[in-house]
Amino acid sequence: MRQIAIHRSIVPKAVIALLAALFWNMPMTASAAPPATVYFPSGDGTELVGYLFPPPGDSNERHPAIVMLHGRGGPYSSNVNAMCSRVGRDLMSPCNAGTLSQRHKMWGEYWASRGYLALHVDSFGPRDRAHGYGRNSHDLPERQAVNEMTVRPLDAEAALAYLARRDDVRKDRIMLQGWSNGGSTALNVMYRQAQGSSSAVPLRFRAALVLYPGCGSRSLLTRRYRSDTEVWVFLAENDEEVSPRNCFSVLPANAPGNLVKVVEYPGATHDFDDPGRPRQSVAENRAAKEDVMRQASPLLENLPPKE
Repeated sequence: MRQIAIHRSIVPKAVIALLAALFWNMPMTASAAPPATVYFPSGDGTELVGYLFPPPGDSNERHPAIVMLHGRGGPYSSNVNAMCSRVGRDLMSPCNAGTLSQRHKMWGEYWASRGYLALHVDSFGPRDRAHGYGRNSHDLPERQAVNEMTVRPLDAEAALAYLARRDDVRKDRIMLQGWSNGGSTALNVMYRQAQGSSSAVPLRFRAALVLYPGCGSRSLLTRRYRSDTEVWVFLAENDEEVSPRNCFSVLPANAPGNLVKVVEYPGATHDFDDPGRPRQSVAENRAAKEDVMRQASPLLENLPPKE
């Protein structure tokens, strides 16, 4: 098994200032139609809800795909999620394809516009937790039902299997993206894959993009992280929810190879890519958001073919 290497990249503050000035006043794109709602089983027997953002054009063409994993707040807008508990087939709920958060809609539309079939997986709603969780809730006993080490990896692997069964997906080009708690999940999924313990074997995620994950001992499966394919991790220096230092300690910089890379954004905070005004009123967040969105698609497009 190939070992990983970590490359720590710090975005210069001059670049942060330039990007912030360039993109703060750019108009928002028009909102697209809500994504399609799909259902598929997880490895623990839960019927999951997914939101599918299709690329434009010929539906008979095979497309690369990406699985998206929400954070501890869940996939839905904070304007409605307090009224939500269970989300599932034939259930009426304010939490649905039309009330996904701004960030999740933005990224789903981002990938679809670049030719990907994007699948956002709701791990919380099918388990009566569509309301999500606030800060400092990681150790609540009820969160064990959606644990990022033992439960949510099964959801991601089930989404991989679901996409691989579709006639419009290239099963050798299915990627993974996760935010915060979903970012920790994504790291665990890629570690399970490298260890040969994925529930989706022989299917594989081709690569992963991970934004501000928790890397503590109660979030990751290992303190000696390994991956056998490309993983990019984007951290916020001023993260008020998780510690970037934990990630640097778990992802050591002295291993050979170059399969995992870490970028840290100076001055940025947790949720720096949230397009809402509270986060984007911080110049460093605006620049970090633009930089990660500038890089994301080219990183995946330029991946070499696997032998």
